[in-house]
Amino acid sequence: MAGPLAGIKVIEIAQAIAGPMAGMILGDMGADVIKVEKHDGGDDARHWGPPFIEGDSLFFHGFNRNKRSVTLDIKSPDDVARLKELVKDADILIQNLRSGVVASCGIGPDVMCAINPRLIYCSVWAFGKTGPLSKEPGFDPLLQAYGGVMSLTGRPDDPPAFCAPAINDCATAQWCVIGALAALQQRAVTGKGCVIDTSLFDTAIGWVGTQLNGYLFSGEAPPRHGTASATLAPYQVFETADRPIVIAAGNDRLFAKCAEVLGHPEWSVDPRFARVRDRAEHRHELVALIQPVLAARPAADWLSALKRAGVPVSPVNDIPELAATEQFAAADMIRTMPETGLKVAGLPIMFDGQRPHPVLNTPKLGADNEEVLGGRADAAE
Repeated sequence: MAGPLAGIKVIEIAQAIAGPMAGMILGDMGADVIKVEKHDGGDDARHWGPPFIEGDSLFFHGFNRNKRSVTLDIKSPDDVARLKELVKDADILIQNLRSGVVASCGIGPDVMCAINPRLIYCSVWAFGKTGPLSKEPGFDPLLQAYGGVMSLTGRPDDPPAFCAPAINDCATAQWCVIGALAALQQRAVTGKGCVIDTSLFDTAIGWVGTQLNGYLFSGEAPPRHGTASATLAPYQVFETADRPIVIAAGNDRLFAKCAEVLGHPEWSVDPRFARVRDRAEHRHELVALIQPVLAARPAADWLSALKRAGVPVSPVNDIPELAATEQFAAADMIRTMPETGLKVAGLPIMFDGQRPHPVLNTPKLGADNEEVLGGRADAAE
């Protein structure tokens, strides 16, 4: 099945995660993605291993399927001229170079959109294109720290905690794609392209929006709640006799059912716990009552009983446990790369009931120079 973006040409001048992931999403949807890399080593992520598969890191393979690779030196006038030729009939350009680099190399949005007024020029910045930190490097842990996410993650008495998935990189890639797709729709009406700016910093602010809104209202810094919600209870991880589970009783009706299963129906009419706002105010008292009850029996018993009652509950799976679940198999999220047979997580979206399959393998550095650049096959040695 041809993807919904078949016929769309994308130029990706990006490395690491955010920019390449945006390109990968568009490629999985059927776009022709041409990845522009430096001659000497290409995308830094090619070397972020072990493990390595056919010379490139597994990390790189995870974000660069369905692309063609060409090598260009954006500081070389000749190569910049070649890049401008590629842009003439491109639909989308994605770049995540440091602020100031595209302008100094003569490939900024003013130049490229003048060459191709229909071009949708997408920049993925670290801290944004303006401001005192605009030229600072940006990696996900830095933005989790600077953007406030880390201050909210972890238990109150522990140091701030890092969220293992690269949440700012991945979400910024998605914002970039959302912007590009919206601009494609706008272009269909106006005939003109658009300049789109996203940043890891903007994304980080978006993640903490609820807590930021609360601070702007009250002037009080939000505390860390560990695995618990700031407004709902019980809505957190609990220990059972053998492993942790999460209970998410998000309203009064669900709490009454939960209290019944736990053998304490009186909790649902206790003035301290009867309503959502009461339970939030007396969360610590409620948790102190619930925890010893749950610790008396194994997780399987509680999972079964709470599910029968309709109370949202889940085991806390590690990655192997997740991969072994029936729901994981039913989701059909794993895709097999052509040629290498490498298995990778697929795109979390389906079109007419079909999840996109990789059509192109992860490209070797400069493998498509001859085809794309016209007889120039000098891949990095």
